[in-house]
Amino acid sequence: MTSGNITKHYFISGRVQGVGFRAFTQRIAEESKLNGWVRNLPDGRVEALVKGATPAVQSFEALLRRGPHHGEITQVEVRDGDAESIPNQFEIRKDGR
Repeated sequence: MTSGNITKHYFISGRVQGVGFRAFTQRIAEESKLNGWVRNLPDGRVEALVKGATPAVQSFEALLRRGPHHGEITQVEVRDGDAESIPNQFEIRKDGR
C-alpha cells in the first residue's frame, strides 16, 4: 500500500505566540519533509498549512498538538488544505498575511 500526499490547514490556540511556536513548527515540518508555512494571527492563534506524505503529516500533527516546551495548546482546528498554495519548502511567514 502506498501513501499519497495530503494537505492540512491548522489553526492552533493557546499560549502559542512568543514561545517559539513558529520555529518549533518549522523544525518538525522540515524533519518530516513537509512543505508549507506557518504564521501568527492577530487574534493570538497560529496558522499553519502543510503538504506531504500522509504518515508524515499525521506525525507532524501529533507533535503540533504537544507544541514546544514553553507553549500550551488548548485547541487545534484541522481542515483540508489547498495544495496549490503550498511553497516548495517550509517557511515562516509574516504575521497575519
